[in-house]
Amino acid sequence: MATIEEITDRIRRAAASGAALERSIKLDLKGEGFIHIQGNEVSNGDLPADLVVRVARKDLEALGKGELDPMRAVMTGRLKLSDMGLAMKLLPQIQSLFSSTG
Repeated sequence: MATIEEITDRIRRAAASGAALERSIKLDLKGEGFIHIQGNEVSNGDLPADLVVRVARKDLEALGKGELDPMRAVMTGRLKLSDMGLAMKLLPQIQSLFSSTG
């Protein structure tokens, strides 16, 4: 399993090579740390964000590898979103970032 630093670095590279996110996202890794994405900037700060995604590190990796369906993760409580509407709007960008975590 990748460390938070490795996941952060993968997301940082993906964010730098793609279009900047329209809104900020914070990945809350359930007590293991945070990954904050604002535009093309990625840090491990516990900063305010437009969308907070609460997910275990192992589930984040499973999402990135395509081993865990995002909708199933939401329905089973393995993935929690602070704003479902915003998450749906940002879905293509989020999927691009998550695919870099696997």
